Amino acid sequence: MIAQSETVTLASLLNLRDFRLFLTGRFFGSVATQIQSVAIGWQVYEITKSPMALGFVGLAQFLPMVILLLPAGDIADRVDRRVIAFLSYLVQAVSVALLALFTWTGIVEHAIWPIYLALVVFGAARAFSAPATRAYVPLLVSKAQLPRGIAVSSSAFQVATIGGPAVGGFIYVAGPLVAYGVCLVLFLLVAFAFFAIRTRSVIAPADPTLSAFGRVTAGLRYIFRKPIVLGAVSLDLFAVLLGGATAMLPIFAADILHVGPEGLGLLRSGPALGAVLINFLLIAMPMQRHTGYIMFACVAIFGVATIVFGLSENFMLSFSALLIMGGADMVSVYVRSTLIPLATPPEMLGRVSAVDMLFISASNELGEFESGVMAGLIGTVPSVVVGGLGTIGIVALWMWLFPALRKVDRLMDVTPD
Repeated sequence: MIAQSETVTLASLLNLRDFRLFLTGRFFGSVATQIQSVAIGWQVYEITKSPMALGFVGLAQFLPMVILLLPAGDIADRVDRRVIAFLSYLVQAVSVALLALFTWTGIVEHAIWPIYLALVVFGAARAFSAPATRAYVPLLVSKAQLPRGIAVSSSAFQVATIGGPAVGGFIYVAGPLVAYGVCLVLFLLVAFAFFAIRTRSVIAPADPTLSAFGRVTAGLRYIFRKPIVLGAVSLDLFAVLLGGATAMLPIFAADILHVGPEGLGLLRSGPALGAVLINFLLIAMPMQRHTGYIMFACVAIFGVATIVFGLSENFMLSFSALLIMGGADMVSVYVRSTLIPLATPPEMLGRVSAVDMLFISASNELGEFESGVMAGLIGTVPSVVVGGLGTIGIVALWMWLFPALRKVDRLMDVTPD
């Protein structure tokens, strides 16, 4: 780890062996998740032709996460995070092996519930891997390196999210069984990449005055005492919950844009491509001033782009809207991912990261369920447009509710105090 006074460069980050292993795990884990997501989305819609069935894909992953994330955050503060990540990715490999088994035996052609069962296992594993991995970067880099380290880590994730769906769409042409087989190999690779990391967690001594329930909920209580953190994580929760359109992409690809599974993969890559372009900009020129105002403006742009995507019947316009959505969302992700470690004591970072991940899961997986329900009730296009309008409304409301977040200037001035 470098001294605080040294210049932070990309090369100095990549010279850190454990940070390179972390990036490897984050990259291939994200690739596998995206390939799996494309395969499941197309397979489920191909079998059921139901928006609600796609919504239940998100719900099956969200329910175990909402139950397990807070206890998992407590465990991430009391057990070596490297071990937690290793075991969690092994279980994710088991879940994708179940998907392959159910597809190979033909069970899913007669009943869709086995897919949901495998996704429950996957969601449970992610509940443990998420807080452990999200709280690992501050252990691998110095405070001076942290903003750029988080941006590089996010870039690895976003590059994988660009390539993963596109690769998944083309692999799916050979069938879902092939896609699940590729995911199985990648999840095993990720598990052993984390196992090879040498940096161990700093295990804080347990507070004897806290019960098990008190420890588990400490992160939640801490966030509610910090308006800046609460505003950042809840803004993302409600903006993406309302404005997320990714769950409906199989319907847009099949019935509105008529581009098949290959087109679905490209559409799913659109937000990630926009995100990685903005992220590279943030690596080269980290945000210096007016952070709060910039974040709110970008979330509003996300809402406008969502409306454009919902109304579009042209593939290039739809892809461009998704590109803008991803770039705008990346700014919010960058601010939140940097602000939380800076505003949180190290001994609580696992629990606070678990709460953050709970909010993210609510916005993503629960958002998929909400999108499926709304599409089933009022139609796919109206549900996306209404969601985009809701996101813009949330921005206006949150700027009023959280003035301290709106007025954040320099991220590095944020401290736990």
